[in-house]
Amino acid sequence: MTRVLVVEDEPQIVRALRINLKARGYQVDAAPDGRTALDLAARHHPDVVLLDLGLPDMDGTEVIKGLRGWLSVPIIVLSARHASDEKVEALDVGADDYVTKPFGMDELLARLRAAVRRATPVEEAAVIKTDAFSVDLAAKRVVRDGADVRLTPTEWHILEVLVRNAGRLVSQQQLLREVWGPSYEKETNYLRVYLAQLRRKLETDPAHPRHLITEPGMGYRFEIQGHEAPAEER
Repeated sequence: MTRVLVVEDEPQIVRALRINLKARGYQVDAAPDGRTALDLAARHHPDVVLLDLGLPDMDGTEVIKGLRGWLSVPIIVLSARHASDEKVEALDVGADDYVTKPFGMDELLARLRAAVRRATPVEEAAVIKTDAFSVDLAAKRVVRDGADVRLTPTEWHILEVLVRNAGRLVSQQQLLREVWGPSYEKETNYLRVYLAQLRRKLETDPAHPRHLITEPGMGYRFEIQGHEAPAEER
């Protein structure tokens, strides 16, 4: 049974989450503040964490930092904060996904299921296969339709970062920092250009990407199984 730690100080949301999660076979622990969350996580070792950022005793990003010191399970942020920089900060300190309140329960549960499926680190597999192409991380090789795809060093570096974080949101700043360096963190136009090039080379339909997904204002996500982004995300 998958154990979910819900970190939320609004009783109505906790009740709704507890009812819906238990109805689907999840085991649920709930914490109304950050200190209780860290204590419960240490005692019960959750498989996934649903975390509100606006907690009464500490900011949710501090909880993420505390968990990430020893826990590698998926952390999905639930927050009413809409500002892009706050979303990016949560992702940069270790969150795997970000759901803005108010949220639809079906969407949240779908994201939770996907996060649990992705919990096994991609790095354990040398070759990552999608329905359109495969990526050999060790050989630094991409194959599509039985033929090698020629990527520039920068295209490969971007793809490698995304593949090694499969299923997780990689913020624009993180991607720019890892590929170009700290002084390029605001050059988001670089990413638009290179992601467009990668989609033309790898996606079956570049205008409707299924594997190289844009999260508007936040960053990018590599999906192994394929997920068609809504038009506003492309």
